[in-house]
Amino acid sequence: MNDITAIILTKNESKNIFDCINAIKDIVDRVVVVDSFSDDNTVEIAKSLGAEVHQHIFEGYSKQYRYAVEIANVKTTWILRIDADERILERQAKQISKLTKENTTTNVTGIILRYRIDFMGKLLKYGGSYPWKKLAIYKAGAGNIEIRNMDEHIILDYGDVVESTEPGIHYSYRDLVYQTDKQNWYSTREMMDFIEYENRDKNDKLDKRTWIKMNIYYKLPLGFRAWLLYIYKYYFRLGFLDGTEGKIYAFLGTYFYRYLVDAKIYEQKKMKFDIKPIESLSTSSKQV
Repeated sequence: MNDITAIILTKNESKNIFDCINAIKDIVDRVVVVDSFSDDNTVEIAKSLGAEVHQHIFEGYSKQYRYAVEIANVKTTWILRIDADERILERQAKQISKLTKENTTTNVTGIILRYRIDFMGKLLKYGGSYPWKKLAIYKAGAGNIEIRNMDEHIILDYGDVVESTEPGIHYSYRDLVYQTDKQNWYSTREMMDFIEYENRDKNDKLDKRTWIKMNIYYKLPLGFRAWLLYIYKYYFRLGFLDGTEGKIYAFLGTYFYRYLVDAKIYEQKKMKFDIKPIESLSTSSKQV
């Protein structure tokens, strides 16, 4: 094997968990699933594939992931952070195997994976959708996940990063009802992050992308920045070349979603509602 422990967070992922685990079973030594009390057969499927399953109430992705790392008591050199709707493809798996073995004793402590986004059955190419990247593999003890409500990233404490060039697939789309429910849920988490950022400890370490979002994007006028992001991705990043699917994806992911975040920030500052902890997404096809 490749001295890797895979960690997957789940909530009602019966449609995804089989293919997710099946795609990584030949490159990882352990699969640890932390489930937020699914009411479908996610747990049974994961166990049938040899995964170690723990259940824990969902208190936000970051806290859930940190709990997963702690309960896993990882002894392997590497940790793979993977979501149930992500698929490691064969060529990507071979490259992961090569990179982890080559860097067991080097100063490389993180590996960035890239994915293609499947939206309405189409693999998007433009609008900044490809490659979608995340630091998904890292050496145990070399870093941890940001404590954030949305867009959490692994932050390394030391070491270098290399990047896999072979893509996997991210099947985040189910249908438009689920898509918009998810974006509504995400927008609340984004609003919470912004409010918490304004009241943060100034010494908190931020991922580079988080810093850019908070210190550049959010400095633009409320509302205008959502429109500007749509123009940038759909026209300047050629999102229109992905056809109708590309237009829907660009609009929902930028103007609709980002304007909703801005509206919730405005509402919160004006109405000063009590901010409640985020629970897992409640839809007919729930997902963490």
